[in-house]
Amino acid sequence: MLNRRCLLALLFAVSAMGAVEAQPSPDPLPSWNDGAIKKSITDFVTRVTAQGGADFVPIQQRIATFDNDGTLWCEQPAYFQLVFAFDRIKAMAPQHPEWKTTQPFKAILDKDVKALAASGEKAQLQILAATHTGMTIDEFSNAVLDWTASARHPRFNRPYTQIVYQPMLELPAYLRANDFKTFVVSGGGVEFMRPWMEKIYGIPPEQVVGSSGMVKFQMGSNGRPELMKLPRSNSSMTAGQAGRHQPLHRAAADLRIRKFRRRSADAAMDRRRRGRALRRHRAPHRCGARIRLRPSIEDRQAR
Repeated sequence: MLNRRCLLALLFAVSAMGAVEAQPSPDPLPSWNDGAIKKSITDFVTRVTAQGGADFVPIQQRIATFDNDGTLWCEQPAYFQLVFAFDRIKAMAPQHPEWKTTQPFKAILDKDVKALAASGEKAQLQILAATHTGMTIDEFSNAVLDWTASARHPRFNRPYTQIVYQPMLELPAYLRANDFKTFVVSGGGVEFMRPWMEKIYGIPPEQVVGSSGMVKFQMGSNGRPELMKLPRSNSSMTAGQAGRHQPLHRAAADLRIRKFRRRSADAAMDRRRRGRALRRHRAPHRCGARIRLRPSIEDRQAR
């Protein structure tokens, strides 16, 4: 026989369990403003994951793609990879005294913005060749990780990998919790993005697609194989925004059913999947844009 105290304790435990079960599930996108955009995302996920539903998508076909610059992290006051290249020029300058009198390197060292802008696209290619090639993939990855650990954003004084949009950290995680495979598809350099993306976004290196250069297989001085970065492009990404679907097709056998990008990104990818609905969300173009996303740093006025 249960005594009165035990019976009361049992009734309390049962009622508490019922209360826990009745509690609503936590919001998977807490940083998103409640409204039509957020609802369209959660409704979409509900539809494509409902077994037997008209819009059900098998797990192996659930692929979502994200742009990076201006979508997952900020792109102001300049593309962060370009900032990395400028910082590399400054760090490498002691080994290249000729840069003091040679453009476009002189403009970077002198902080001459007008001269740098006047140098045009050819100068950008020279800067990228000097800072992104002539080393192994591993050496370049280490240089990127050193930069992400030490460099600071000029306005927020935080590492560039912290200048990200909190809602866009939540969204890929929410999709992965519903058995989506998430990709980053960007015009940025793939070797620049892969070293840190998994730590920040939870997206592994093999699911990061971007611009790439030619590499040469060789045996290193230690007798181990290595890949040397060469100053030649090997990606359709560098041929223009319209080529983005080509490296994505090489990386994923199935094309994506959901993509997230900033407003000014290309429209070419929208035409990629004829005969099947392509659902899309557009993220704000500018860092801290006051639309429905906010940066992880509490400053919505950043432009």
